[in-house]
Amino acid sequence: MSLSLNGAIVEDDMDNQIVQANDATIRKVLKHLSSHVQSLSLSGCYWLSGSTIDKLIGCRSIVRLDLSGCRLTSLRLSRLLSSLSLLKSLAFDVAPGFDSAQLSSEARDSLSRLSELRQTLLTPSYGVVPCCSRLLKLYLQLDIPDVTREGASVCCRLMMGQSSVPHYQQLEEFTARLAPGEVNQTLLLLYLAVFSVRVPERLRCFLVSVPGPNPAHWSAASSLVLSLGRHGDVEALQLPRSWLDSLSLGQALLSNAPKHLNFSRCPALRQTVIQSLAGAGVRDSTRLVSLNLSGIGHASNFPECSGARAEEELVAEAMSRVVAGCPNLSHLNLSHTHYHHDNTHTPGLEDCMHLCTSLAKLTHLRSLALPACALSDGSHTPTHTPSPSSLLLGLKKPSRVGLQTYRPGVNNSLPRESTSGLGTLLAGCPSLEDLELTSPGFVSALPRLEPCSRVCTEQRVCVWARSVGDTHIAALGGFRGLRRLTLAGLPGVQKGTGLVRAAELCRDLRALSVANLGSLKTWNYSTALLDTLRNCSQLTELRLEQPYLVCSRAFWEALSCCSHLRRLCLISRNGTFDPDAVVTFMERCRDVMVCHMFMGGTLVACRTLQKTLLDRFLVDRPALSVVIYPLIHEDLPFVIRDMPLPLLDQLTLFQSRIAQVPLSSPW
Repeated sequence: MSLSLNGAIVEDDMDNQIVQANDATIRKVLKHLSSHVQSLSLSGCYWLSGSTIDKLIGCRSIVRLDLSGCRLTSLRLSRLLSSLSLLKSLAFDVAPGFDSAQLSSEARDSLSRLSELRQTLLTPSYGVVPCCSRLLKLYLQLDIPDVTREGASVCCRLMMGQSSVPHYQQLEEFTARLAPGEVNQTLLLLYLAVFSVRVPERLRCFLVSVPGPNPAHWSAASSLVLSLGRHGDVEALQLPRSWLDSLSLGQALLSNAPKHLNFSRCPALRQTVIQSLAGAGVRDSTRLVSLNLSGIGHASNFPECSGARAEEELVAEAMSRVVAGCPNLSHLNLSHTHYHHDNTHTPGLEDCMHLCTSLAKLTHLRSLALPACALSDGSHTPTHTPSPSSLLLGLKKPSRVGLQTYRPGVNNSLPRESTSGLGTLLAGCPSLEDLELTSPGFVSALPRLEPCSRVCTEQRVCVWARSVGDTHIAALGGFRGLRRLTLAGLPGVQKGTGLVRAAELCRDLRALSVANLGSLKTWNYSTALLDTLRNCSQLTELRLEQPYLVCSRAFWEALSCCSHLRRLCLISRNGTFDPDAVVTFMERCRDVMVCHMFMGGTLVACRTLQKTLLDRFLVDRPALSVVIYPLIHEDLPFVIRDMPLPLLDQLTLFQSRIAQVPLSSPW
């Protein structure tokens, strides 16, 4: 029997019952089902008390246990492990103060029998890895700040001399996801030190994700990739771009048939990747189901982005060969790239060469991340349209070239000359469930570890992306089974009427993320957004980011129509809100468990509303997470650091989630 608690509900897969997840309820459920539960997930239950977690001691039949996000001391973990002799899979957080020396001998015996371990490291530590001598799968998430709240530097010197302790002899899967920061990269290299001596013979999944342009160098990366190539049974591969070279990568792919590949931000490997996936360099490319080519392509300078770093541009012919070689792709990420289809610029280029025409052949496609400019056919776009200089930003209105206005009831049959590529994609991939459409120059206003005022606010918008507007968004309604939709950095949106049409047709939409649509100097689609929300009856998650949000009473009343809403995040540098309307909304929508608002206003006003919501609703909603704080405030990084990590990753921070990890990954 499997028992899962997801945010605010307990789901019993045997009786299909759903109940509110407070401490008393969980204790009651565990008491009645303790002898039957074999798989238990309390992931993200940051509100659970230690006494409730102690009740797990009676669930002696548990084989898989997920406590990630729960508050867990080393002594409590020791008592818990001592009673779970059948445990094979464990997930938990290693928080500051964790001491593996406090683990009892019985707990160490249980750890020695683990085959799967997932650790979220919030402090430099090996956690319980040295105790796990039979690990087959190791998943690490490193989220350690470089400095403490007091300003002292965090270092990993206490771990030196222990780098040979982890046991990887039988390891089959290794995954590490890092937050920004040098400490995380240093700690990762300590975990990887054993691989420099010997690569496990059965290793078939190796995924390392390091953010930032300059990941720390690992000298053993090439030898590891070559070793994986000799084994010939790699199923998933991802390494930072500075760890890979074309020769070793080509040899590794030649003798393997992977199911997941992630080459995000690796433009130097473009030619090797394309040639391999086209059928000449992979043993069986038809087995590939998940592919991340975010930021891959050839360098190209764009006049509108003068002074900015060059972006990567996709080549239609190359992508056509990739699609032909990998016909069973279900998840594809092409974000952080450009694609410019211009018939006048390339003589002889036919419609069949459009990127969307190639992607339409992926009939199994379920999730797709595209640059916004990929939807533009280029038929109305000039080859060169300079943007105003930075000195004139805010004074001169940029032109909207080739933009067509969508009028509900009039343009229900979309003009082929502006959306022919999108129309082909709709016809070929009718089962798409997750779509991300992001302008290549989009940058979220909410940073990860730095004050918002230091983040560049100038959006480097591609000229081709400017021609993507309401007509294109309305056409997305053709994906009737769409469950998740992300739209970011689309200046061509005028009134937002296309968003209303898409919401009317996509009746099963569960998650909506909208950021920086239309002009950044005003909120020109506010009326359409309210109509959109009234149509989203199944919506459970909303993330809205716009410089000038006006969250008036009318906004909160429209949002109340989303009766199933559980998670809400609003981000607006100059946004305003009505405190009384927020309280009324929370009273109406009793399923809301996450309310994050980073907007304008004073610190006093934000704290007052946050306290009001917590005082009024926390008793009935123990999972409630309320964070209301001015976006422009020097202490914002400390506020973000204190927020539950699962909520940051899943909702608050803007990031692509398509084809990031294999389907089998716990993430």
